[in-house]
This record gives sequence, C-alpha cells and structure tokens, in this order.
Amino acid sequence: MAKDGNIFERDLPQRSANHRPLSPISFLAWAAQVYPQKTAIIHGDLRRTWSQFRDRCHQLADALQKRGIGVGDTVAIMSPNAPAMLEAHYGIPMSGAVLNALNFRLDAATLAFILDHGEARVLLTDREFSPVVKQALEILGGSLTVIDIDDALAEGGEL
Repeated sequence: MAKDGNIFERDLPQRSANHRPLSPISFLAWAAQVYPQKTAIIHGDLRRTWSQFRDRCHQLADALQKRGIGVGDTVAIMSPNAPAMLEAHYGIPMSGAVLNALNFRLDAATLAFILDHGEARVLLTDREFSPVVKQALEILGGSLTVIDIDDALAEGGEL
C-alpha cells in the first residue's frame, strides 16, 4: 500500500466519471448500456447479449409483480448453473422480492423445511428436479406457485 493510502484513491476526488457505487441491478443496467451487443451469457449453443439478458431479467421481474410478488416476498429457485439461475439473481430482486437459491442436492424434507422457513410464495424449478420437488411439495402441503424452467441442456423430469 502506498504511504499516503490506497494508490487508486490518492489525488482523485469522487466524481461521476470515476466513482459509481454498484449493486447487481445497477451493474446490469450499466453493462447493458455500455456493452449492449456484447455476449453476456453462453450456455451450450445459446448466446445472449447484455441487452437481451437485461430485458429477460426485467421480464421476470414484471411477471412476478403481475402475480402479486413484491417487496418482502420470497421467491425460491432450484436450478443448476444455467441462464435461468443467473436471470433469477437479477430479476427477483428487481421485483422487490427476496431470492432464496436452493441447493439441488438436498433431499425433499430439507427442501420443504427451507421453503417453509423462508416463506417462499413462488418456486422456480428446473424440470430436471421435479421428482424431489414433488416430494417436497407433498411434505409442505401448502399452496406454493411452482414455475417450471425449461433448460434444453437439462436431463428429464417433469412437474
């Protein structure tokens, strides 16, 4: 470290040109503005630009809000590392809701506990995990909106 503090902060007062606090949502807006046609997501043969990625996140947020999801609500997702998971990490907070990412290696009883404890109102789930999700929903016994994710690279399953 430089004698007078961080070399990147010395003699450089904060201005809009050199300082912008970033949240995930503001980062996405910035990336889509600066690099609209650059590739943001690669998943198998799928390619999405930053502007397409931003638009899909806004569509998810809008769809959740139209279902009555908003500030303080919990939306859970169970998905592998796929575009839907990435979109959820931006789109769910854009709607005002809280993201609860579930580990797809958990058993049905543990998933049911997490969904109940987290007060999830919606569960986005990859069809690949439908057998364990179905068991978890039977344990829950409550009303939880389930939205299936269709991932072309996923293997089997249905809910």
